[in-house]
Amino acid sequence: MSSIAARTYLTPEEYIAAERKATRKSEYLSGEIVAMSGASNEHNLITVNTLTVLYNQLADRGCRVYASDMRVGIGAGVSYFYPDVSVVCDRPRFEDDALDILTNPQVIIEVLSDSTESYDRGEKFAHYRQLESLQEYILISQDRVRVEHYLRQGKQWLLSEFSALEDVLPLISISAELPLNQIYRFVELEMAS
Repeated sequence: MSSIAARTYLTPEEYIAAERKATRKSEYLSGEIVAMSGASNEHNLITVNTLTVLYNQLADRGCRVYASDMRVGIGAGVSYFYPDVSVVCDRPRFEDDALDILTNPQVIIEVLSDSTESYDRGEKFAHYRQLESLQEYILISQDRVRVEHYLRQGKQWLLSEFSALEDVLPLISISAELPLNQIYRFVELEMAS
């Protein structure tokens, strides 16, 4: 999902109360509200394709695969984000009884856009790394075949890159895989000549 520059400051409680009534999503970054804009055709296709591939592999094992409407909370009110896809194979934990703020995703996937790429790679990833449960972080380009996979190894994050439609990304923490030809199904990409 793309972010818009409109920013406002609220307490975590004010943000959650407003967000639960809102018709448009906003993320919360240490007191700062980051309004979200709509996504492109490619972004939507990649998100649905990725979610579907994971759901088909994981549902029978009791794993939950969440779409971009599931908020992820970090640090008890420090930050809240809407990842494009998040996965939890343990019992899901939520911040409160509303069950709309997941606190223990094992895998988070973001589809990159021009307006969010540096945010998703930088500040957002820095916050996601604070989640003890998070084992894998995936960034998917929407304008070319490119998937970046960050795997937690103790206190370090190991990066692997995939750039061919024949590639298959192994998701070690949840025993699943993402074939790039499935991620990019129906997505029209410009091919290098």
